[in-house]
Amino acid sequence: MPLSEHEQRMLEQMERALYAEDPKFATALEGSGLRTYTRRRVYQAVAGFLVGIALLMAGMVAKQVWLSVVGFLVMLGCAVLAVTGWRKAPKPGEQPAGGAAPHARRQARQKRSMMDRIEQRWQRRRDEQQGGQ
Repeated sequence: MPLSEHEQRMLEQMERALYAEDPKFATALEGSGLRTYTRRRVYQAVAGFLVGIALLMAGMVAKQVWLSVVGFLVMLGCAVLAVTGWRKAPKPGEQPAGGAAPHARRQARQKRSMMDRIEQRWQRRRDEQQGGQ
């Protein structure tokens, strides 16, 4: 069951109040999942890059060309992952640009489905409380 217009307005007012009262906290709640994922991905790529350097050096010291090639390929792959992860990471407080973009539409659908789940839980609790009285 969707929210009524009054409930939607109240929710929007609560969101605005949260942003006005504590914008840092509101921003942290808003995009923490994606930012954390991309940040972790970049850190893993940097660690992999360092492993690649170690393999490259070990191959040079042991005079094993194949080990050096593997090290170089690991470095290359991790560099690509780090750069693509860094570019995709949203800045704090940044909203996806352009409501018509496919990514923005997908994200809006995901937010909507999350709202639907929250609404369903709220309604279920409300019904349980009314049924118990």
